[in-house]
Amino acid sequence: MRTATIARKTSETSIDVAVNLDGTGRYAVSTGIGFFDHMLEQLSRHSLIDLDVKTVGDLHIDQHHTVEDTGIAVGEAIAEALGDKRGIRRYGDALSPMDETLTRVALDISGRPYLVWKCAFSQKRLGEMDTEMFEHFFHSFAQAAGLTLHVETLHGKNNHHIAESAFKGLARALRTAIEIDPRKADSIPSTKGML
Repeated sequence: MRTATIARKTSETSIDVAVNLDGTGRYAVSTGIGFFDHMLEQLSRHSLIDLDVKTVGDLHIDQHHTVEDTGIAVGEAIAEALGDKRGIRRYGDALSPMDETLTRVALDISGRPYLVWKCAFSQKRLGEMDTEMFEHFFHSFAQAAGLTLHVETLHGKNNHHIAESAFKGLARALRTAIEIDPRKADSIPSTKGML
């Protein structure tokens, strides 16, 4: 089983994360930000990664540290669970429709973190979550997990749908990329011999 646990404690946040890459999409998520919890639950359910997240952050200041550090901790847990990345498909992509919204997500578990983000919101908040924090989560997650990650809303109007299609697209792309390729289960998917 490809599993990992991460405990990240700072003066701003206290976070415990556990992942099982070969799970069923079971989740237990609590960050203190309801809409963020909902998005992380979507990430787990549609990637089939079992995800436990318990975040206590300085929400009396704002959401920045809570969202950023949760992205880092979840990314670190996935990177640790992947180990040397032997046998994985490495690449994944998804078109994620949600009513009027369509988001494209493509990623490479390359060890070279990079985010291209082309998603725009017309509201400052969804529920109690600041919409500017979505990009920050994806950036923090990609950096910590070692992903080259491209996320683009091709069209959409409803802010909830835009956010959710991005998370579901990430989930589906991750699901493909972390799967073991039965034709190459014993090798690293790179001509360099390492990722």
